[in-house]
Amino acid sequence: MSTHGGPDASGDEQTEPEICDLCGAVIPTGSIDWYALVRDSSAVHAVESKYDGKRTLVACSREHLAELLEQYKRRPFVDAELWAGKIARVLRRHPEGVSEEDLARDSGLTHVQIQRGVMWQNTEAQRWLEQHAQEEDDGQ
Repeated sequence: MSTHGGPDASGDEQTEPEICDLCGAVIPTGSIDWYALVRDSSAVHAVESKYDGKRTLVACSREHLAELLEQYKRRPFVDAELWAGKIARVLRRHPEGVSEEDLARDSGLTHVQIQRGVMWQNTEAQRWLEQHAQEEDDGQ
């Protein structure tokens, strides 16, 4: 990094080491990293919708990558979860609010997909509240 906060003119940017998604071990720069791209309805890119629904896995070994891949094979891909994430991305860009027409255009979703994404989000929020209210009751 240069002194003004931008990239170093020499092009010698230091990269951060990777972290194994399974065990959390630091993977030293220059060592062999194991990567895979998996379908994941909870993965929504901050800006680019073309990356939505895809997650890059990083592992420190072939065995850890195999375990991660097995975990993601068992995880269902839920369209409404992905749609909820797309809606949230648009809403973050428009904190003042957005019309349903603009939401559909900016998210690339139909009005039915928007309704289902909102219903999924509300259902998951209710489930979370019920679970945590029960935990508080048990702890008293």
